Amino acid sequence: MSASGLQTRFILSLCLAAAAPSCAAEPERSAARVRSIILGSQHLGAHGMGYSSRSLAELSRKLGPADIAAILTLLPERKLSTGVQFALASQCAAAIVPVREAVLQRQMDFLAASDVMGHIAGFEGCAPAAREQARAMQGELDRLRDERQAGEQQQAKQRAENDARIQRNAARMAQDPRAAARELSREEREEVYRRSLAAMGLKEDGAMTPQQREMVQRMYRTMVLGEPGAPSSNAPAK
Repeated sequence: MSASGLQTRFILSLCLAAAAPSCAAEPERSAARVRSIILGSQHLGAHGMGYSSRSLAELSRKLGPADIAAILTLLPERKLSTGVQFALASQCAAAIVPVREAVLQRQMDFLAASDVMGHIAGFEGCAPAAREQARAMQGELDRLRDERQAGEQQQAKQRAENDARIQRNAARMAQDPRAAARELSREEREEVYRRSLAAMGLKEDGAMTPQQREMVQRMYRTMVLGEPGAPSSNAPAK
């Protein structure tokens, strides 16, 4: 191995073993540098300071593919969202897959990702092949959005059906506990029990007063195990 290779390996070993502050702070410095470059790429336009094709050209010169990871860390900063989109678009083909992954990981919404692809497709600084890939990715993003929406709608429908079923079972248990204990499965009875606890703001493994703990245990015995209701230990003896 060359001397320079040994030196690089030695420095990396020091970073990993000692967690040197200069090594740990590098990602933060990178994000700060990228933020400064993005903010500095704004120009005065018809609607005040903002981003334009001129911004794309500047960002493509000042940033590189190695900066994409740092750019993505700025996604939560809503005030910087437009600038982040332009910064990603300035990297042309190199940004297409990372943007898609950010969408799949719910770090970036579909509209913002589609805007990035639109900027790439319209940026003359990107190669024709990259611009075509961006147009194709817009169609891919539309498909992924439709699939996610369909899945979320199905989940919402399933939750509504489960809620209605649990409510019906709760009504049966309230009207005729003995019949419900025979006709409902233990799992169904536990669902009603847990829903009742949630309605009272309680959790089985959560903090409770001794009185609440006693009440919850009594609910479990009567609702889940089907035992006759037992009087509280605090109730006066007859």
